[in-house]
Amino acid sequence: MPHLFEPLTIKDITLRNRIGVSPMCMYSYQDGFSNDWQVTHLGARAAGGAGLIIAEATAIDPIGRISPYDVGIWSDAHIEPLARVTRVIKESGAVPGIQIAHAGRKAGSRRPWNIGKPRQPDELPSWQGVAPSPITFNDDYEAPQELSADEIRGVQDSFRAAAKRALTAGFEWLEIHAAHGYLLHSFYSPLSNQRTDEYGGSFENRIRFLLETVRAVCEVWDERLPLAVRISGTDWVDGGWSVDDSVELARRLKAEGVDLVDCSSGGGVAQAKIPLGPGYQVPISEAVRHGADIQTAAVGLITAPEQADEIIRNGRADLVLLGREMLRNPYWALHAAQRLKQPAPVPLQYLRAF
Repeated sequence: MPHLFEPLTIKDITLRNRIGVSPMCMYSYQDGFSNDWQVTHLGARAAGGAGLIIAEATAIDPIGRISPYDVGIWSDAHIEPLARVTRVIKESGAVPGIQIAHAGRKAGSRRPWNIGKPRQPDELPSWQGVAPSPITFNDDYEAPQELSADEIRGVQDSFRAAAKRALTAGFEWLEIHAAHGYLLHSFYSPLSNQRTDEYGGSFENRIRFLLETVRAVCEVWDERLPLAVRISGTDWVDGGWSVDDSVELARRLKAEGVDLVDCSSGGGVAQAKIPLGPGYQVPISEAVRHGADIQTAAVGLITAPEQADEIIRNGRADLVLLGREMLRNPYWALHAAQRLKQPAPVPLQYLRAF
């Protein structure tokens, strides 16, 4: 029976344990360029013992940034700064991953620490969001532009180019962000997609954009390296996307060459009532894992080592991703190994403290 500290091998990549750092936006970059903050932030968590470090949502296009301060990968100039990140992560024994993303109609948001304060001139995005339909997420956003079929293909070209740059930068794990109300999720959710062409209406049409994007990425991503997709397993709204939909989507993604589905939820509509609680999204991972026979990652209010270990031991996920808990404690994996009496990948420089 696998446990939290058993290695996980997917294709040619082996994670030293089943613990990953979930991609978390830092809103700390200029013109999309990675910097010392990202090197320090992610490097510390690699030294802290996690097996997988996934760099935050990295924009494939300037207008695909969640905020004007997001990191990006829309030009070749972004490659070398990101390569500094992958080198530091590898030196500490972890696998460097990256999440490539387009924020869609939720682009141009404010940094979290500025919400509730008067908007400053440099916080005003100079672009319009894009979406399957011209429906705003909430009153804080302007109506997005509805993408044409040609523009959809342009976005897919940008995902392909971003994946190729990620490979050049040294990333060994690629995740396509198709969750939280961002562009790809907004296409497959019936709540945000009211199109009547081949990208709207039926389930098959609404998932078309995502499946085509996966195919585009597979053209350039090394087939020896893992490919993951993060989905919103449910919209948490009646008439919206459901867990059953996610199981069927995961079957299609597996057929396209996706190795793992990262099971998050929500983010698509402002009025959703999400039942937050410890491990509240783990049942989504469990349903997708068993229903689609595909490896999954569980994420969402996973904090205790025993809780994470139970998820793996009981076959509810193959990988556990931690977000806020890793912000609070970069060395969570080392402490978890001590609690669970498992060998810990303690850096030699830290041995005297453990």
